[in-house]
Amino acid sequence: MHKPSPPLEGPDAFQDQIRIVLVETSHSGNIGAVARAMKNMQLANLWLVNPKSFPDEASYARAAGASDILDRAKVVSTLDEALEDCVMVLGTSARGRKIPWPVVPPPEAAVIAAENSQAGPVALVFGRENHGLSNDELHRCHYHIHIPSNPDYSSLNLSMAVQIMCYELRMLYLRNLETGEGSHYLKPMTAPGDDGWDVPAAKVGDVEGFYSHLEQTLHDVDFHRRDNPRQLMSRLRRLFQRAKLDQMEINILRGVLSAVQKAAGASGNNKSTQAGNPPAGQDDGHV
Repeated sequence: MHKPSPPLEGPDAFQDQIRIVLVETSHSGNIGAVARAMKNMQLANLWLVNPKSFPDEASYARAAGASDILDRAKVVSTLDEALEDCVMVLGTSARGRKIPWPVVPPPEAAVIAAENSQAGPVALVFGRENHGLSNDELHRCHYHIHIPSNPDYSSLNLSMAVQIMCYELRMLYLRNLETGEGSHYLKPMTAPGDDGWDVPAAKVGDVEGFYSHLEQTLHDVDFHRRDNPRQLMSRLRRLFQRAKLDQMEINILRGVLSAVQKAAGASGNNKSTQAGNPPAGQDDGHV
């Protein structure tokens, strides 16, 4: 038997009003994969219309820790039962229709779903693995959702399609938190100074000391010639400035340079000078 998984932490009204509806799913493992995709994005309201086999061990095995979604899933016999109390229905469709129908891509579909969820349940309907939703089922949808996949290979696995829509809903939800764009979930963390980085950015003086130490070390190992420097130090400076070093990284790099100097001295190279103190008049930017 499956092991129960910890429930989501208090899904709010928005998350509870979004209803993921799977129609006549053939493979129970796909139901488990959908549950996992939903819980990844903090959605929990799963409805199953006449699944071939559910519940079973395959669905719980594929859920991988999202068994609480499966435990709460509602199983009904017809699509009408899944939709009867909904205020808005959006259905996924990969095919063009003889009668034009309102079609939206996933980001716009998420906006429509979120806006209408304030008035009541909103259903996102996904069809069968082999041929999707029928024409009659699509006619029950206010909008069709088209995922712009590769036209030469457009078939998506059921859980992939659900994951795309759940992701769009999650991003929209995070952007609409009270803190708006300032939500820490959405802030990038790419360099020292960003919220969450563990070490302060290196100070200019410390970085300059590193450059001097680097040039001296390269001279000590006969890699750099001060009488014919070309553009070596300028290019190395540009490389490290792109890296946006933090203080710990500067310390590590200078430790590496000191070890290189020690090894070079141990092998008979005694040309090294005090690290970080370049000879007077040295011009790092000389080409």
